Amino acid sequence: MTADQRSVTFRFTQGILQAAARRGIAIPTQLSEPAQVDSRMPLSAQDALWRYYCDHANDPLCGLELGLSLQVGHLDLVGMLLMSCETLGEALDQLLEYHPIVGEGGDFALRHEGDHCHLVYDAHYHVCRRERVEAVMACVLNLARWLSGGVFTVEMVSFAASAAAPREHYKAQLDAPVIFDAGENALVFAPGFLATPLIQANTEMRDHLRQLAEEVMTSIAHGELSRQVQALLRQHPHWGKERVAECLGMSGRHLVRRLQEETVTFKLLRSTLLKTLAEESLAEGVAVADIAERLGFSDESAFAKAYKRWAGKTPSQFRNSLM
Repeated sequence: MTADQRSVTFRFTQGILQAAARRGIAIPTQLSEPAQVDSRMPLSAQDALWRYYCDHANDPLCGLELGLSLQVGHLDLVGMLLMSCETLGEALDQLLEYHPIVGEGGDFALRHEGDHCHLVYDAHYHVCRRERVEAVMACVLNLARWLSGGVFTVEMVSFAASAAAPREHYKAQLDAPVIFDAGENALVFAPGFLATPLIQANTEMRDHLRQLAEEVMTSIAHGELSRQVQALLRQHPHWGKERVAECLGMSGRHLVRRLQEETVTFKLLRSTLLKTLAEESLAEGVAVADIAERLGFSDESAFAKAYKRWAGKTPSQFRNSLM
């Protein structure tokens, strides 16, 4: 799946906006608006938000600091569900199952190897990958410590990427041994911690929140066709409805009916994606004529008119707003 197929809860996005505010970083309105308009933010929109935050933070460990600052509420109902579990092992099981509610940017897995457990995080995004992975790992470590009343400790935090700062800085922030270029992102700990009782355990609340989580997961899965369409359009932005439908093994008419069931239209999906692709390229300094050609417009003027219709401003006005 691509970033356009996935989304993130607005509560996690609020954590990024709050971290930016603490650093005095003024996030442009067009980057923060998706977090205020809808309950979930497209991962492609959060890519742009992360890029802006990291570019202006002037701190190689800005992701790590952000992750350590996140609280239960930033994880939406998943945070509350984890908090209400009886043991740390049960909470990790719930994390593995329901983490897409927080964000669909990666997957967790729990692996047992002899005297060690590895909670592994596999990231699927590419924009600001290192910073975002560090944020996720720091958040999970900090949350596990809080849920267990400070009992939980790790033997090691491993990162697949190289260090962006001296190892001592990571160790001081995480209060744990750290290794880099490890091949995987993982928290390594003793299996005995899985039986650790959690200080806020509440089985009645857990059962209720688990039911709500199931409903949210169903809602996320409901937009599967829309996500498939967006994935194809990202690769081939000039494609029309019939070409996309053919690639999906259905007629254009059937595609329209299926999308109606998801309360969306092909035209809306395509225009939303083209706007996202255009703004990504504009933010990267790509020439407007080149953007127009890539997105399938006849010329620069046709693209500019379409973009103004989507965004209420010209491409140059959008680019100037990022400065």
